[in-house]
Amino acid sequence: MLTGSVSGAARLLNLTQPAVSRTLQHAELQLGFPLFQRSRNRLVPTREALLLDAEIAKLFHQLENVNRLAATLRAGSPGQLRVLMVPALGQTILPAALAEFRRTHAEVPVAVRMLNSREIAAAMALHEADVGYVFGPAQHPALSGELVCESPLVCAAPAGMFPGRRHIVLEDLIDKPVVMQDQGDYMSGVLADARREAGVDAPLGITVQTLHAALALAENGIGAAIVDAFTASSSDPARVQVLRLDPELQIPIYALRLEQAEMSVQLRVFAECFARAARAVIERGRGGVGAPA
Repeated sequence: MLTGSVSGAARLLNLTQPAVSRTLQHAELQLGFPLFQRSRNRLVPTREALLLDAEIAKLFHQLENVNRLAATLRAGSPGQLRVLMVPALGQTILPAALAEFRRTHAEVPVAVRMLNSREIAAAMALHEADVGYVFGPAQHPALSGELVCESPLVCAAPAGMFPGRRHIVLEDLIDKPVVMQDQGDYMSGVLADARREAGVDAPLGITVQTLHAALALAENGIGAAIVDAFTASSSDPARVQVLRLDPELQIPIYALRLEQAEMSVQLRVFAECFARAARAVIERGRGGVGAPA
């Protein structure tokens, strides 16, 4: 399937061509139908081979996950704290949380990776991290989620878009340019539910992958962005006005861990540092949200 020829497959597998030919013939004999047809010295997969290949690819993916898990368990990471989080939290909460943690645990190595929520859940299930911070509850049977705090959603609007306003409703965005995050994550689902309840269609606008990208576009006057309070806390007040949403929408922040996994002393301390840093960002944001630009 990969090389298009017996000779290519033999080189790839470090086998002789007769060995590959015999294996292919044996497979076709067992299956009861041909897998390839010869065309101009190339092996062209049959329809049946293509259908089988799609299922076999899933098996190879599962095997790769098994190998990743085995490598993680074999290598281990004694004393190392492995943390995953979505970028919006990593760019705002992490610096303060890590600074506090290292004041008492400077000797503990910390490895941090920024991934999206689905990638974090998958990596946690494979024992690749000790904790993962995401928006929304756990969506994996092997994981448990602990609520850290809740973050209000706010509107980051280019300066001058809503002069004199301290809050807006979703209807205010109907005739405005809007920057939105990709569909499919927890936050976009919350917004979609709120729009349906308000009877407001999804606005036509620009779609980006991360919340900080949406904020950057708002700061450059491209459009208004609905973001979490953590992302909004890093905005430039001279270029963007952060407005409250009415009614208020809250996004929960969860710490994901393996179900029934023991919590090390270092992880417990880091979790406390992270929670304090998150609450501090929210408190600072409450004082600045809605202030005229």
